[in-house]
Amino acid sequence: MRSSKPNILLELDWLLILLYLILVIAGWFSIYATTFSIEQTDIINLTTYYGKQLIWIGFSLLIIILILSIEASFYERFSSIFYIVSLVMLLGLFLFGRTINGQTAWYSFGGFSLQPSEFVKATTALAVSKIMGDNLFNIKKVSDVRNVIIVLLIPFVLILLQPDFGSAIIYFAFIFVMLRRGLSIKFFTSLLAIMFLFISTIKFGVISTLLVSIFFIGLFFYYAYKRESMFFRKYWHFVIGSFLLVFIVIFSGDILHKKALKPHHKDRLALWLRMEKNTKKIKSLKQSFGFNNDQSIKTIASGGILGKGFMEGDRTNGKFVPEQHTDYIFSTIGEEFGFVGSSSIVVLFILLILRIIQKAEQQKSRFSQIYGYSVASIFFVHFAINIGMVLDLLPTVGIPLPFFSYGGSSLWGFTILLFIFIKLDANQTNEF
Repeated sequence: MRSSKPNILLELDWLLILLYLILVIAGWFSIYATTFSIEQTDIINLTTYYGKQLIWIGFSLLIIILILSIEASFYERFSSIFYIVSLVMLLGLFLFGRTINGQTAWYSFGGFSLQPSEFVKATTALAVSKIMGDNLFNIKKVSDVRNVIIVLLIPFVLILLQPDFGSAIIYFAFIFVMLRRGLSIKFFTSLLAIMFLFISTIKFGVISTLLVSIFFIGLFFYYAYKRESMFFRKYWHFVIGSFLLVFIVIFSGDILHKKALKPHHKDRLALWLRMEKNTKKIKSLKQSFGFNNDQSIKTIASGGILGKGFMEGDRTNGKFVPEQHTDYIFSTIGEEFGFVGSSSIVVLFILLILRIIQKAEQQKSRFSQIYGYSVASIFFVHFAINIGMVLDLLPTVGIPLPFFSYGGSSLWGFTILLFIFIKLDANQTNEF
């Protein structure tokens, strides 16, 4: 007797779907509050941002139905094809792309624009999951790790060339996936050390950073020698490599800062790192490159504990924060719903991420498990950097807040990313 096929609706993780719907609806109301005009009162109005976003949400529901109607094995089987097609879309931008605000990151079809980088995150996650999900994959083998890095490096470079540093930096999220799969924690700490040296070089200069680095490394090796007299003889290559790496990072960081970064990037870093001492220059920078951050912080602070109420934010209504409906949408929540409302949104995102991790841990398929880790990592990096940027804890890099920031490509990209995992999770009953 043939067993009946399980009902997909019963297998879906409805908690994840509920969190998705709450965040999308909250995001739409935030866009509505940010872009509402008394001259345009129609909710479905394609001349308004909130009207367009409502259309994008409608299409998202169709995308969800399509994703859930396809067999789960399809996503693993054709993961390489999806990845290659997405790279072709990125390459096509250099020939047919539309340039907006200095970035050639969109295809334009009449009044509609499509940003491929928002979809490449999902295809890259599928490709990485295919490689790392293979039974023969070994995170301890340099060749296997190299293959993963190549898969990540190609879209990273193509997006960086647009240039779109914000979208490119997201690919560092996969480091968490590799750590979860057993990559040595030394790799992660080394990466953090390199980032710290780079930032220190910009803020304190080459000589100061070099002297302090040599002192602490020398101190570490001295205590290692005191504990083991043969330390330098046994690990001389490690000692030389450590000093050499420090020299390379510091001097290359200095060259990159002085030669590669554009003036406005340098000014943003100077403002974020509090490098400027001249009060007039600081005020000038805040009125130019730091204007959005400055106004965003003031807008959030004005909301207090409980906020001013929906549609009652005078700073939001007064358009104090430029392009508030995109990367700075969180400031609207802070003003209208205060600390309580902002904290609630943060909690919802944390619940979403933790739920994805929990479900990833339960997967029978290694492919599904790694894809789940990838989804959680991408959401975490987006969420953490965007809010850190809005609060001026991190420099402005142009990263949207998932399900909140205006844009069809962004909404569809995150929807595809999440619901492929929901489909993979629902298929567990068919896996052995």
